[in-house]
Amino acid sequence: MATYIYETIPTDPKLQPRRFEVQQKMTDPSLKVDPETGQAVRRVITGGSGTISHGASILSMNVKRSKR
Repeated sequence: MATYIYETIPTDPKLQPRRFEVQQKMTDPSLKVDPETGQAVRRVITGGSGTISHGASILSMNVKRSKR
C-alpha cells in the first residue's frame, strides 16, 4: 500500500493547513474530507525517491572504442 500526504483546505486564510498521512491502495479514490475534522482536503504531491547514479552507464560499456 502507498502512503499519501493530504492537507486540509482551511476556510479561514489566516489558519495553517494541517498535513497528515494516509495509507491507501493505489486504486482507492483520493480523500475529499479529513476523517478527523470533516474539513475539505487535497492530496499533496511530493518528490519520489529515485536512484541517481553518476558515471558510465551499462549501455556505454558496449560501445566499440576506436584504436589509436
